[in-house]
Amino acid sequence: MRPFHFIARLGLGAGVLFIAGACSDSPTDPPADPPFFKPMPVVTWSQLHDALGQAQTPAPGSTRNVGGGLQFNMWATVLDRNGVVVAVAFTGATEGDQWPGSRVISAQKANTANAFSLPKFALSTANLYAATQPGGSLFGLQEANPTDPDVAFGGKTEDYGTPMDFMVGHRIGGTNVFGGGLALYDASGTIIGGLGVSGDASCADHNIAWKLRFLLQLDHVPAGVADGGADDNIIYDITNGVSTSGFGHAACSAEMTDSSNALPTRYPIGH
Repeated sequence: MRPFHFIARLGLGAGVLFIAGACSDSPTDPPADPPFFKPMPVVTWSQLHDALGQAQTPAPGSTRNVGGGLQFNMWATVLDRNGVVVAVAFTGATEGDQWPGSRVISAQKANTANAFSLPKFALSTANLYAATQPGGSLFGLQEANPTDPDVAFGGKTEDYGTPMDFMVGHRIGGTNVFGGGLALYDASGTIIGGLGVSGDASCADHNIAWKLRFLLQLDHVPAGVADGGADDNIIYDITNGVSTSGFGHAACSAEMTDSSNALPTRYPIGH
């Protein structure tokens, strides 16, 4: 019986080797690139780049910009109402002077603000923070609309943050539920996309995003959950883990809180 068993096992092994060999010779198609779409003309790269630099410029007589926080260089992404990335830019001398991970985070924030805002009602990513915590009414939302890694990390790294950034013309997806993402509304009050900023503390990201949207003149917000229903500003009302409004965000520092609370006065919506 032993010779039979040996031959049977040898025959089985040979068959497996033959099949594997046959499969290895089969032609394979290269992976398809993510589909490309022509973005709507929300902003140009130059407009985003220049406004982001201006948003991070300290006020006259101060060494601190409106964001507060760590005063780090930042990334900004704008996408259109269809979720197609329009432009990606950064501050700093070169790509890498910012947190590398913040490039994709800025795009996720832009996608989230656009995806969860309406023609007559805006929600910032900061407004989603409390509801998406464990036990919150939107817990699990942060797992929705996953980021497309082929879009996020495609192309040449030296193109990141330039007009040739691979994300431009693609749908990035992603959901992010802390400060830094705002919906964009034109002068007629029409929602036309989303803006995301990342690279510092989340509260600072929100503050810079607010000023950046103001500078782009795409801040004609029709309504929201903050400031008596007037806008989509960040809300600091969490005590012992509970948000009074249900749309609160964790506080980062007294400086950033003060800056956030002053945003509607310093940079009023619909200016």
